[in-house]
Amino acid sequence: MIDIDSISLSPRLMPMSLSIQAGEIVHVIGPNGSGKSTFLEAVSGLLACEGSIRIDGKDIRSQTLASLANQRAYLPQQFQSAFSLSVAHYLSLSIPLSTQPSDVANAMEEITQLLGIANKLERQTRQLSGGEWQRVRLAGMCLQVWPELNPQAKLLILDEPAAPLDVGQQGLLYKLIDLMASKGLAVLMANHDLNRTLHHSDTVVVLKQGILKAQGKTTIIMNAELLSQVFETRIRKVEIEQSAYLLID
Repeated sequence: MIDIDSISLSPRLMPMSLSIQAGEIVHVIGPNGSGKSTFLEAVSGLLACEGSIRIDGKDIRSQTLASLANQRAYLPQQFQSAFSLSVAHYLSLSIPLSTQPSDVANAMEEITQLLGIANKLERQTRQLSGGEWQRVRLAGMCLQVWPELNPQAKLLILDEPAAPLDVGQQGLLYKLIDLMASKGLAVLMANHDLNRTLHHSDTVVVLKQGILKAQGKTTIIMNAELLSQVFETRIRKVEIEQSAYLLID
């Protein structure tokens, strides 16, 4: 379990608390500048804040970065490789130490096949398109906390991971997230696609101007009235072929 207790970083983020269970997918939504990235960076342990964040009862501030890296992986919005290296080499840097080669090979194959980058392992990172580079980054994060390679892993944090991806690649992303959650990892992610949140999350946290506006089960939080108020636009929920969708007028 991940326990987030009264964390804040004034004026960017006002106090908020949240508990995340193993296998739970939590989406953080809100307008630009609402504090989503600040929240995720604080939970990752890379941004000092008030309050406490505990993974399985242990405060992350009492741990070294190396120890923390064994328990969580964090994908920020922007990151460029400092120098060019092969995709295979880049991914190898995320593999935990003391793992069996056969386990690594199996994990590498499953993740790269799912993300459609298995044929790009010999490419140089600086030769990749934006969507290809994002999928490589996602693969690296998943290798870091892949339970068969790292039994200590508990949490995957993703900051708007779908932003550089096209529609087809976004489908692969959400399949990967579902897979990681099915392996018992908690997933905490910022997201802008309200319909993806509606259909691919268990819990939703709503922020606006650094203030927690609502949190709870997706079926309760993703209602048109609340979302219209938060995003200051008219949002309607409609039924299409027995599935709910949100429309922005």
